[in-house]
Amino acid sequence: MAKDVMTLDPIAKGLIIVGICLIFLGIAWQMGWLQSLRLGRLPGDIAIERENVHIYIPLTTGLLLSTLFALISWLFKKS
Repeated sequence: MAKDVMTLDPIAKGLIIVGICLIFLGIAWQMGWLQSLRLGRLPGDIAIERENVHIYIPLTTGLLLSTLFALISWLFKKS
């Protein structure tokens, strides 16, 4: 039996959504919109710079991105 053309497998639907989001992010990066957000240099991110050593620990950026991804995951799970 043939599947209905309009019925999408949940994995296919998720991959399509991720692909569209990646295309949007790529365009936003190329246009310079993401650089203006200054992700990676937020207050709370730790940067240690010495003569020969550069250590960067993005605590605030990591928390912000983790919260954003959790919210997106929750929205997809809810629908």
